[in-house]
Formats: sequence, C-alpha cells, structure tokens
Amino acid sequence: MKINTIISRFIFKEMIPPFVINLVFFTFMFLMTRILEITDMIVNYGVNLGTVLKILGFTMPFFLQFIIPMSVMMAVLLTFLKMSSDNEIIALKAGGVSLYRLLPPVFLFALVGVLLTGATAIYGLPTGRMAIKQLLYDVAVNNTEIGLKPRTFNDAFNGVMLYVNKIEPATRTLLDVFIEDQRSKDVVSTVVSPRGRLFSQPEQGVFQLRLYNGSINQVDVKDRSAHTVQFETYDIRLDIQKSVGIPGGGPKNQEEMSVSELLAYLDKSKQRDDRYYLTLMEFHKKFSLPFSCLFLALLAVPLGIQSRHAKRSFGVGLGLIFFLFYYLMLSAGWVFGETGAYPPLIGMWVPNLVMGGIGLFLLIRNAKERPVRIAFLGRIAAWLKARLFPARNVQG
Repeated sequence: MKINTIISRFIFKEMIPPFVINLVFFTFMFLMTRILEITDMIVNYGVNLGTVLKILGFTMPFFLQFIIPMSVMMAVLLTFLKMSSDNEIIALKAGGVSLYRLLPPVFLFALVGVLLTGATAIYGLPTGRMAIKQLLYDVAVNNTEIGLKPRTFNDAFNGVMLYVNKIEPATRTLLDVFIEDQRSKDVVSTVVSPRGRLFSQPEQGVFQLRLYNGSINQVDVKDRSAHTVQFETYDIRLDIQKSVGIPGGGPKNQEEMSVSELLAYLDKSKQRDDRYYLTLMEFHKKFSLPFSCLFLALLAVPLGIQSRHAKRSFGVGLGLIFFLFYYLMLSAGWVFGETGAYPPLIGMWVPNLVMGGIGLFLLIRNAKERPVRIAFLGRIAAWLKARLFPARNVQG
C-alpha cells in the first residue's frame, strides 16, 4: 500500500491538538472527583499542598492507563469528523486516495498511544502505587486522625474496634470514644471515654491512643468473670501496619507488582485461588489496555466519516458511548475472570477484539461506499441529553 507522506503528515498533525485537549480534560475531570478530599486534607488536617500534589501525581498512572486510550480514540474521531464535515474526505476520494491509504498515520498515532499507555501500565502504575503507599504512611503517622471517620466503626487496627463520635481538627481531639479490645485471649475489654488523643510512634510501627476520665469493662470468658475500672488516663497501643500498611511489609498486591514479579508469582503459585486469577488478569491488563489504542483508533475512523453531517458534539457523544461499551465489557471480564468463571485471557482481550471487529466491519462498509446507518445512536444521545439536562423555560 503506497503511503502519501503529505497527507499522512497532515492527518497526524491534526490529531495532536484534540489528543492533548482530551487528555487534559479527562485528567481535570479526575481531579474534580477528588476536590472534596483534597480540600479536607488541606483545611482540616493541615496537609501541605505539595504533599497533596504528590498524592495526586502518584495516583494518576492508574487513571492514565484508561485516559490515554480514550484520548487517542477521541482524537482520531474528531479529526476524521472535521475532515468529513469540511468535505476533505470526499476530495481525497475524488483524487484517487482510498480510505485505506488514510490508515497509516492513524496506526502510527495509535502506536504512540500504545507506547505511552504501556509505559504507564507496566512501569508507572507499580512505581506510583509503591510511592503513594510510602507517602500515605508518612502522612498517616504525622496526621493520625486522617484515617478515622466520625460516627463510623473502624476495624482497621488489629484486634481493636474503634468508634469516635466527633473529631475536632483544630486540636486533634477525639470526643466520645468507644473501643472494643479483643487482643487478649479469652478477655474482651470495652473502653468508654469522653475524650482522647492519638499520638504516632512511627519508629515502633504503632499509634498510641491516650484516653481521659473513662472506664474499662473487662469480661473474662474463660473464668466467667467481669469487672470495671475507672481511670483518669489510659494508653492503648494500636498497630499501624494493618491500618495504613507499612511500606515493604507483607506481600505486594497485584498493582504494585512489576511484570517480572507477576510472572514469578504465577509460575510459583500452586493454588488456583482468587489471588492467582487477580494476578493473571493484572498481567493481561498491562498489555490489553495499551493495545486497545489500536483497536479503538480503528473504530474511530469509520465513525468519524459516517458522522460527517452531524455536529461535533454528536461525534464526542458517539465516542463516549463506544468507550463506555468497551469499559463495561472490560469490567464484566474482570468480574467473571476473578472468580475463574472463564479464563482471564478472554476477559481482558475480548473487548479489544470486539471493538476492532466493529471498526473493521464499518471501515470495509465505508470503503465500499455502503456505510451502516448509525442515526439511532444520535437519537439515543439526544434522549440521554434530554433526560440528564432538561431544558428550562426562560421568561423575559
């Protein structure tokens, strides 16, 4: 297939601006979902802005592995939608340029997306997960109340159930504290106190909870005895490891493993349990998500050409519908794959094959000047818009 370098360079350059815009837009949307959490950490717990930005930066690889393929698809779709609405596709066909000759720059652009997504999934995600684990540990030991939620039973500490009615962020004082301590064998201790403070001892891997003017009710199950003790101050040591996770302690989860570590675990694992299937799915996901850029870009080409009479907003909605369909298939594959209902290989790669199959079918139909009608998708998008954003009557 002969490649026209002038046309290829033109198409490739046209795809860069919408890709950057979509990448920034979807990243901004992710940040908006965390704005309340960010505000709470800065205002109530005094976490500095630099630490918050680091937390956001370390969490970005997880979302970028989805945002980059989506941005690639939207960039290709918007580029061909623009070329179609400006009748540039018709002019190219009239000049003897077939639709297939427009694919090389698309695949080259998608290949860049594959490399970016692959680097994010293979290297960025494990590095980010380990870095955020260390950072959250450092934040937690210096801001001990962050992990506690008022009026919620907290069982994160080993053998201890903790309930706090209210937390005063300014003084870091816990009000109306209730504790059920089952760390001693055959003895259950219930501690009630109107006020308490948490102190961190990171070098020992523990929190120290100091309570004031409360009572302890102890029940010895073995001896069938009970007694109550009043106290002015009482200190309880709480294990940090289960609460926030000590970096480097315990086995890594799947997203913290590198490709070599995933392969080593799969090779040594003798049990086909949930952890094995989760690890196997994570291994396939590190490659299926990057290569989805190719299949989604292939789908975006005929979608953009077929929507030449539609507004650009319709093209954006169309791309979002198909990406949502892709994500739903990927989520379904994850759910069924983690139970071993069918091989994780199928669950992680079938969405790519389905998107690629639809794209190839539409591309061939367009090349033969027999496009498939997709107007019904426009009606669906219009119906969803009307339901989500009902028109308001404006009176002059």
